[in-house]
Amino acid sequence: MLQLNTIVAGFAAAVIFVLYYYRQRRSCCRDPLFTEWPVLGMLPPLVCNMWRYHDYVKEALRRQAGTGNFIGPSFARMNSIITCDPMNAHHVLSKNFGNYCKGPVFRNIFKLFGDSIFTADSDAWKHQRALYHSLFVKTKCLEKLLERIVQMKVETCLVPVLDHVERQTVDVDLQDVFDRLTFDLTCSILSGSDPKSLAIDFPEVECKRAFNRLEEFIFYRHVVPGRIWKLQRWLRIGVDKKMAEPFEAFDRFLGETIATKRAEMSQKNETKKQENDMLSLIMKGEEHVDDKFLRDAGFGIFLAGKGTITSALTWFFWLVAANPSVEAKIIQEIKQVKELKKQVYLHAALCEAVRLYPPVPYVRRQAVIRDMLPSGHDISPRTAIILSVYAMGRCEKIWGKDCLEFKPERWISERGGIVHMPSYKFISFNAGPRTCMGKDLAFIQMKMIATAILKNYHVRAVEGHPVSPMLSIVLLMKNGLKVRLTKRG
Repeated sequence: MLQLNTIVAGFAAAVIFVLYYYRQRRSCCRDPLFTEWPVLGMLPPLVCNMWRYHDYVKEALRRQAGTGNFIGPSFARMNSIITCDPMNAHHVLSKNFGNYCKGPVFRNIFKLFGDSIFTADSDAWKHQRALYHSLFVKTKCLEKLLERIVQMKVETCLVPVLDHVERQTVDVDLQDVFDRLTFDLTCSILSGSDPKSLAIDFPEVECKRAFNRLEEFIFYRHVVPGRIWKLQRWLRIGVDKKMAEPFEAFDRFLGETIATKRAEMSQKNETKKQENDMLSLIMKGEEHVDDKFLRDAGFGIFLAGKGTITSALTWFFWLVAANPSVEAKIIQEIKQVKELKKQVYLHAALCEAVRLYPPVPYVRRQAVIRDMLPSGHDISPRTAIILSVYAMGRCEKIWGKDCLEFKPERWISERGGIVHMPSYKFISFNAGPRTCMGKDLAFIQMKMIATAILKNYHVRAVEGHPVSPMLSIVLLMKNGLKVRLTKRG
């Protein structure tokens, strides 16, 4: 009997402790986004709704007027402020930029990708920013190179592949087509070599598949407590064990690419035509640049230029296929306007697709010193700030009551030009000093590809094919985009 009483007393004490602990945590948490569990924090409801992660966060932010707290497990450092408030975004990305960095946690998550501009802070970021600014802005060689490469790739690969698919009257995964196309284009821009992954027989390319898997694994690191995935890495089990093989494959691919480029440049003589690929330009612009710097730069270029373009084009074509009136207006403009920079309606439709389905659905920053957001939320040092780009694109406060509609007209002024939207409200290309330098190049690439496809084919989504976002750092479609093509005219 004494033993039973001891057990009951112990159980009661444990319950009281848990309830007290829970109450204390609740009292210090302003605007909780989800239900908080003892010890595990708000992770359980997030994990249970992982299949609709972005919409689940968006709904929670709407209930909390755009900003709320996420409390992680007591054994993990996952506490953060999640927001879709444009004034908070302006504060973090622009107005008080110096107090918000990527931080050591972010770099640890992306450690496999090295010290590229994507992960760098402080002087390292400034140095790389200046280097890429000279390549993207001061010289026009990259823009001319991109236009030439895209045009050639569209004519010699994309159109022949789509012609073959159309003649076979079979469904095709358009996301896979774009994934192959952007992989080949990124390789060509990086080093001048084309792996030819986009071909009629759709060959399996190990390094392309490896990079795609790495993007999925990195998302896992964002939502799982660091101590868990670090333990898995140490024990060589779970997701981190699966990550090792694709990382080694892609790292090997970059190493071979850099070695080949160095050999080409060492053999180049004065009469040989100057190379304008990015590796060559970086080598010429930097004294004594080592292989690690080039390797990290290569990772950053793939992160910025491959999956993001694939994502934007995939969602764009899905939205256009579901909106025939938009498609008709784009076709009419393509027939009347040949110059890419003057294709206003196509540009607006691409902006609208990126608004609803941002290729990078969230931005992460970390506070250096204590601060307060415009929303009134107190930020302690090392607090993580998660800007939900996905939720911002669907925020009624920013875009109006029709914010969920695909409406390119919202981007066109009364005079027929593109409406300028402040970058802190439309942060799909980031904002402030870290605004994407390749934004204009991205639009050129997307316009060229979209024009080539739409002027030649009707694109219709396969009825009944499930469409939902993939759990990855890039907002791709989980099951691809199955379409049926028919020739125009």
